[in-house]
Amino acid sequence: MADASNAGATIFGSNVYVFDPSMPMAAIQERVTAIFTQMEANEFGTDRYALLFKPGTYNLLFDVGFYTQVAGLGKNPDDVLIEGGVNVPAYWMPHRNATCNFWRTFENFAINASPATNNTTTIAVSQAAPIRRMHIRSSGGLWLFQVDQETGQGGWASGGFMADSVVDHVVLPGSQQQWLSRNNKYGSWANGVWNMVFVGDSNAPDHRNFPAVPYTTLERTPILREKPYLYITDQDQYKVFVPSLRRSTRGPSWVDGNATPGKSISLEDFHIAQPTTDSAASVNAALSTGKHILFTPGIYKLDNTLQVAKADTIMLGLGQPSLIPTKGCPVISVADVDGVTIAGLIIDAGEVTSPTLIEVGPRDSFTDHAANPTFLYDLTVRTAGHCRNDVGIAINSRDVVGDQLWLWRADHGQGAAWDLNPTKHGVVVNGDDVTIYGLFNEHHKEYQTLWTGNGGRLYFYQSEIPYDPPDQVSWMCGTTNGFASYKVADTVTRHEAWGLGIYSYFRDSPTKLENAIEVPEVPGVKLHHLTTVWLTGTPGSEVSHIVNGLGGRVYANSPESAMRQTVKEFPCTQS
Repeated sequence: MADASNAGATIFGSNVYVFDPSMPMAAIQERVTAIFTQMEANEFGTDRYALLFKPGTYNLLFDVGFYTQVAGLGKNPDDVLIEGGVNVPAYWMPHRNATCNFWRTFENFAINASPATNNTTTIAVSQAAPIRRMHIRSSGGLWLFQVDQETGQGGWASGGFMADSVVDHVVLPGSQQQWLSRNNKYGSWANGVWNMVFVGDSNAPDHRNFPAVPYTTLERTPILREKPYLYITDQDQYKVFVPSLRRSTRGPSWVDGNATPGKSISLEDFHIAQPTTDSAASVNAALSTGKHILFTPGIYKLDNTLQVAKADTIMLGLGQPSLIPTKGCPVISVADVDGVTIAGLIIDAGEVTSPTLIEVGPRDSFTDHAANPTFLYDLTVRTAGHCRNDVGIAINSRDVVGDQLWLWRADHGQGAAWDLNPTKHGVVVNGDDVTIYGLFNEHHKEYQTLWTGNGGRLYFYQSEIPYDPPDQVSWMCGTTNGFASYKVADTVTRHEAWGLGIYSYFRDSPTKLENAIEVPEVPGVKLHHLTTVWLTGTPGSEVSHIVNGLGGRVYANSPESAMRQTVKEFPCTQS
């Protein structure tokens, strides 16, 4: 029998635990419970963990806190089964509020919940908590919010992402305000609040009655390569599986006995980075020899930019590692090459202003990468705690695909204030034919998203505009009140976006925003299912219009019926 006390003694370092089904379940339970106890409310802490399970069945019931990745090491999700449950609760905030349940990952395993949780899997999360390659067998289904047992009310939850997964029974969003579901299969989808987007799901709900039902449904996903993942072979060799590029897909990649198409890469082809020993110089040296990079859990302080110059390079994070620049340079710069993958990382701004934190291609890149695009998965770009940068991600190359990106200028925590953690833009897209699934982009001081490239496609947008302008004069775009959240440049002639939600909470002053969205009014620019919501705020504050002067205002002290405004299609009908 394997010894559970050695689960943390692996090639990945002390904060990656690899569990084996032959280990005593009580010992595994003790370990995972202790990690949750440490991480449940550890929102801005420095600890990071990955809990990895070798193929087999585990009789466990545990919860998942901040900065924790739980993943199966099988080739397919059903190779690892947790009989009992794995959940994300919202006990640590009042009223079961899950709006700050960030930075955790569920990936590549199956769950069958026990009667102890009413046979229900609860994953009450908001941003940066992706659910990927999961099989939820639980007869009570999957709940995306937490019920307050004292009041019976559903606690708030504010935005999440699920992809390439199967839920045998119901998905119940409850009070979950918005969600992106991509290439999933489920027994049924129960409800929605403001903005639920379904792309390539096998049985998504009907969206024709928007906004009476807040659904946006697209039958197929136009271009897709699922996120690479770590697995272990029957010979106990670690490999990284890289799924194939596919087009016009519907449903998960692995159902009905089919394996996900793709290729395996030996871990020998990776440099395994450790936060205590690696530097920008050592990672760049590994990149220069053609190595991929696997970042193990921890905090990496980098005095130079990581330079990705070779096609098909993979940079993959385990356990939510954070990369921080110390000298005001970008964290990662990608050359204008094919097929780079950057996945599973937190990119934190430093105390010296960086012009950008991630650069994909140099400015004025022009090479066609349609046959082998670069993919960005599960990235948090975060400006918090007396830190600063101008742009989070600058996408200059063509044909780049983003899959679950959160660009966050912190609205709370130590050092979160108008002049203490400034940023201009979350995302700037200069490249042509860029596609993004799930863009969460919040609180930056100018345009949250600035799109200048042609042929862009966006599927699901969640944006809270800044809470904290000290006055209207401090937040003006020329003579216009505020900066639109979603700005498509006047030079763009082709662009399309689905399911955009922009929300306001002007906390500190009576501030107005003229337009939540601004786009050129040309035939090739089309928007579908737009929503603005007034959350709360100072009297006199408002979002005046949804897009280009259309749509009613949402404003402080408005009647409940005026707190949400929608436009079904732009250009054309207003609802």
